[in-house]
Amino acid sequence: MSDTISRVATDVGGTFTDLVYFETDRKTGRQTVRTEKSDTTPPNFEQGVLDVLRKGGVSLDEVDFFAHGTTVVINALTERKGARTGLITTQGFRDVLEIARGNRPDFFNLSYEKPAPFVERYLRREVAGRMDYRGNETAPLDLTDLPAIIGAFKADGVEAIAVCLIHAYANPSHEQALAAAIHDLWPEVSVVASHQITREWREYERSSTAVLSAYVQPVAERYLSRLEQGLDGEGYAGRLYIMQSNCGVDSLASTKAIPITMVESGPASGFWGAAELGRIIGEPNVLALDIGGTTAKCSLIENGQVRIKTDYWIERDRKSAGYPIMVPVVDLVEIGNGGGSIAWVDDFGKLHVGPQSAGAMPGPAAYGRGGIEATTTDANLALGRINRDYFCGGSMIADMTAVDAALGELAKKLGTSPIEAARGIVRIANANMVNALKLVSLNRGYDPRDFTLVVFGGGGAMHGVALGQELGVKKVVVPRGAPVFSAWGMMMSDLRRDYFVTRLLDGTDTAGLDALVAEMSAHARDQFGKEGIADHDLTLAPLVKVRYRNQEHSVEVPIPAGTVTAERLAAMVADFHEAYEREYTYRLDTPVEIVGVHLIASAEVGKLEMAAQPRTGAVLADAVKGRREVDYATEGVHLATIYDAEKLEPGMAFAGPAVIEDPGTTVVVHPGNRVSIDDFGNTHIEIRG
Repeated sequence: MSDTISRVATDVGGTFTDLVYFETDRKTGRQTVRTEKSDTTPPNFEQGVLDVLRKGGVSLDEVDFFAHGTTVVINALTERKGARTGLITTQGFRDVLEIARGNRPDFFNLSYEKPAPFVERYLRREVAGRMDYRGNETAPLDLTDLPAIIGAFKADGVEAIAVCLIHAYANPSHEQALAAAIHDLWPEVSVVASHQITREWREYERSSTAVLSAYVQPVAERYLSRLEQGLDGEGYAGRLYIMQSNCGVDSLASTKAIPITMVESGPASGFWGAAELGRIIGEPNVLALDIGGTTAKCSLIENGQVRIKTDYWIERDRKSAGYPIMVPVVDLVEIGNGGGSIAWVDDFGKLHVGPQSAGAMPGPAAYGRGGIEATTTDANLALGRINRDYFCGGSMIADMTAVDAALGELAKKLGTSPIEAARGIVRIANANMVNALKLVSLNRGYDPRDFTLVVFGGGGAMHGVALGQELGVKKVVVPRGAPVFSAWGMMMSDLRRDYFVTRLLDGTDTAGLDALVAEMSAHARDQFGKEGIADHDLTLAPLVKVRYRNQEHSVEVPIPAGTVTAERLAAMVADFHEAYEREYTYRLDTPVEIVGVHLIASAEVGKLEMAAQPRTGAVLADAVKGRREVDYATEGVHLATIYDAEKLEPGMAFAGPAVIEDPGTTVVVHPGNRVSIDDFGNTHIEIRG
């Protein structure tokens, strides 16, 4: 046995592929941490993973745990680079994808057009047979037309088939028989049936989920297989775990079968990392904010728990209804604001920031790659918030001539000076992000003053303190390794699967609820058991989906594992009333009904435990790089002390105005705020009253 435990996590982003490497000494518990970034390499994303491993000097034959997150699924969906997909559904339901929902966002637009289905009508076919909503067969499955359907699909170049039959969430036997028959007739084709992904009701959402899963399945399977082969070639003999959208990791085989579950794996790992960080530092209530190059994402964590939901949509905005994906996804709000967000002026002379982004090529004007439009990064450079002489950790020379030209052009349109234009960019970017944070807090009945703001990603620390001041949070925390925090979060994740089953029960039906929880628990134990996870290593946490009788939507409340008694059910109903009132500001004196159960099943598979950082006896003065004037955009220009993040140690403390420079990010500390470094190397910024 080696004297050390080595863990690696890699995260493929749109611009960079991140690496975090932890090595823990078994005897002393001392940890060595390495982080690295390398260019993402589309379409062969696995090459970027191998590149960053080599760049980081990681020897895979000594690695004990490997976790991986990727944007390959969401990219395939948004870029329309998936497989040609056919849909087989119940007779009479061919046009469910076309009908969709009536809750269009652009309600008063008489020319509104629904988003085009991923499967055209001639590739949507029907079979006879019917189940009712309780899972009883009302008409037998008739597969007489299936050979002709398969023949037509082959002629039309179909690569994947989605199967979604009416009420399969209640009884999947017809779907199972249909999928088996397709495999017999066409063994090579990829087949995804809705019951494999979700056992919740709502036909449109289930149909969309099955179609989108089938659409990305061949692409994702090829990518994961190439990655597995590449890692094998580099000497990795352990199990590869894939980050999921539910804040857990899952096995490679399980993810290959249903890759749609990793649609938001990158943000999920970051938010889980924020929850785990909150546990470590004693802050269970966290507002988490991830600011990257293109987008900013935020989520609320209450009592250490990240909220997971299945009401997830892609490409949904003010003008488009988007597409639903009914898989467990961390509850987040995402906006088009990041370091590469482009500033622009509309026809009325109003300044906007984003959602358009300069991306990696050409990138912000400061990159010197031909970018001519001012971005948030360019504004931060012009204001001295980013060190032009230490741009991207000194790995790149900032093209300040291009920055000045881009801001000058923008200033002309606004009728102001370039420096005022830069201040305007930062203020508007901050306002956009504050509004997003309010959507996950104030709009849901939570007071930001009760929360700690954890900021990460390349741009999180740049804007975090200003956002914290605006919201009035208790304090702002910048994690150690903030630029690669999503990869860090993967190492803190458990093997996790979320099971959702819809079943209508009366709010007093203890026997029915007990039977449903027991049925789902047995299914989870069976699945995990097949992968070598013993019952005593498995944690089961059931939540009940409850609503007021005859209402449309439900609220989740936890219920203790074990036999459901009348007392436990009464406590659950009381919790429902409280949760409902917090969410919707009122409660009703009416009976409740149970809609179904959400079961969280998890097991530890090499989860990292953080060790305290050593103290060398260095003094704060050793970390001072110098001083420079910094424009804080909202608080004027101040002479700020500049600190080297790599020389800051636990116990060190100081006050703003200050700037902490890390190779991958910059922490902007506003005047009057107090800074301290905790035992794990995280930066705590106390917001002034």
